[in-house]
Amino acid sequence: MTQLNVKQLSQKIKEWGRTLGFSDIGISDLDLAEAGEHLNQWLSKQYHGEMDYMSKHGSKRYQPAELVPKTISIISVRLDYMPAQLKPYNSLLKEPQKAAISRYALGRDYHKVIRNKLKKLTQKITAEIGSFNCRVFTDSAPVMEKAIAEKAGLGWIGKHSNLINSKAGSYFFLGEIYTDLPLEADRKATFHCGSCTQCIQDCPTQAIVAPFQVDARKCISYLTIENKGEIPVEFRKAMGNRIYGCDDCQMVCPWNKFTQNTQEHDFHPRYRLDDVELLTLFNWSEAEFLQKTEGSPIRRIGYQCWQRNIAVALGNVKPSQKIISALKSKLTSSTEMVKSHIRWAIEELMD
Repeated sequence: MTQLNVKQLSQKIKEWGRTLGFSDIGISDLDLAEAGEHLNQWLSKQYHGEMDYMSKHGSKRYQPAELVPKTISIISVRLDYMPAQLKPYNSLLKEPQKAAISRYALGRDYHKVIRNKLKKLTQKITAEIGSFNCRVFTDSAPVMEKAIAEKAGLGWIGKHSNLINSKAGSYFFLGEIYTDLPLEADRKATFHCGSCTQCIQDCPTQAIVAPFQVDARKCISYLTIENKGEIPVEFRKAMGNRIYGCDDCQMVCPWNKFTQNTQEHDFHPRYRLDDVELLTLFNWSEAEFLQKTEGSPIRRIGYQCWQRNIAVALGNVKPSQKIISALKSKLTSSTEMVKSHIRWAIEELMD
């Protein structure tokens, strides 16, 4: 492939990607050594908690050709997920009887949406140049998505460790295509957080222990999603009504005044999850949970962790006999892990 053809194909891929609905698209080379060093330092401090998958793949995360042989370029895509006209997250935090759910999880599971678009993009490339080697990813393998996206010019990694785009904020998903095509790499995005430390100051559990350093063991997103055991007592009051993930560090980021609303209907909230009472969700049976979270990222935590999270949130609301009765009603049917959180909540409400 000539240099001219490389440039033309790289430009066409970006055009096709935007036509398929991606909010932005860029191309990265494979030099992730700096990101790999940062990862290894983070792992050495045990900040990954029980997320063993973060360490078990070794250098495959930051040496892409080890994960997918013959890879020489990475296509990186961004897809905005914030629906318009949502109940504002900061309003929910002021209504403790309501559920605060991370904005990315209100609608359909993003893995399927992005993967389908990436596959269509590979089909367009194949139609143009013939068969080529590739593999698509979206938070589905040992891939350093944010570091790759930063190198592809899609944004910079902020002090809260999320990617920030100067024209769209940080409410977006990422996806990648590893390929053997010699594409033209984009320029790495530059850093624009300046002296701002709002995300660090406003983290409810002080999980951002230093710029670019998140101790997952303290993070509400980790505690409510990745953690399958008990939520440490010292973090339960700080959780408030956050029952799935936490958006506080993004909510206070000044760059999110530029948030772009999604064009994907799949990301719009199901079952009014952007404005729903905690008790309504706590009263779901396991069958209801499975039915109402079908195709949703929420389902991955399972019913018991869902109940655990809501029990903690109910322990943080204004006491009422209705809430106490609802908690007590689940004591006989819950696992021992969930029961301990229900008992804690009841004690908090009756104290």
